[in-house]
Amino acid sequence: MTDTPPVYSGSRRILSGIQASGALHLGNYLGALKRFTQLQDAGAPCFLFVADLHAITVWQEPEKLAAQTREIAAAYLASGLDPARSVIFPQSAVRAHAELAWVFNCVARLGWLDRMTQFKEKSGKHKERASVGLYTYPVLQAADILVYKATEVPTGEDQKQHLELTRDIAQKFNNDFGVPGFFPIPDPVIQGPAPRVMSLRDGQAKMSKSDPSDLSRINLTDDADTIAAKVRKAKTDPEPLPETMEELEGRSEAKNLVTLYAALSDQTKEAVLAEFAGQGFGAFKPKLAEVAVAAMAPVTAEMRRLMADPAEIDRVLADGAERASAVADPVVDEVKRIVGFWRA
Repeated sequence: MTDTPPVYSGSRRILSGIQASGALHLGNYLGALKRFTQLQDAGAPCFLFVADLHAITVWQEPEKLAAQTREIAAAYLASGLDPARSVIFPQSAVRAHAELAWVFNCVARLGWLDRMTQFKEKSGKHKERASVGLYTYPVLQAADILVYKATEVPTGEDQKQHLELTRDIAQKFNNDFGVPGFFPIPDPVIQGPAPRVMSLRDGQAKMSKSDPSDLSRINLTDDADTIAAKVRKAKTDPEPLPETMEELEGRSEAKNLVTLYAALSDQTKEAVLAEFAGQGFGAFKPKLAEVAVAAMAPVTAEMRRLMADPAEIDRVLADGAERASAVADPVVDEVKRIVGFWRA
């Protein structure tokens, strides 16, 4: 090969996204949005997208998809993300994602994808009815990350396997084409105020926008009365709160509510237990409702303001797409050269 490609410089870059399907909830806020804002405020360069390409791996109503994209962008902005400091954009508006994904489809191995547990969970007993896109979802995810040469990916435990695949694809591409260091080997960033928020109705299940029970989650658009009612109805056990986290083991619902209180009030879980040890949930839940309303009310109000002005959201997304493309397109152009695609 001629022309040695530029080697990745090693500078820090953050990449993450949220899928454009369904309403966002408290788990998204604590597990993702709040972390994104903290990383931005710490000075990290952040590329944060709305994953509309990923969304259509399962059926989405076309007329709702654009609205869902705007709603997630509104949540980004309402949570404190500044479009002057972070790049916020729709995934589908940057063509480099899909172009690089095809190259990576030809780098990834079938056996790697066969091991992905999320596909098995989402496709269930009838995987032959699932879309090919759902099966290759983690390959597109790898392209999302590597097209910006991201070094860190804020993610949940449930996505860690996909990030391992991204690392494998980056390493194989670098090795196959003799370009060591071209793609970085990104690291997961799993820590956060509450990286895994559980359902209010089942402490063993993750809080999810797909749960049929609206009582299982606190939506970002819920008003104060709705939040308080959901906290009041949250599943608990009859025992008082203990003094230590070790004593909460085996009490999944109680542990989840303590975790929520700690994350929403910016305290440690140990500090929460020190305050409420020996008290029952009749005393604890009203206090949890208070901190939840105090933390979420400003986010909800700003989201509603933004969603009433879609033109403002569209301006942010268009600008973000242009800035993202300016970074991603040269990477794909260089990949095409490395792979050997025709160039005029």
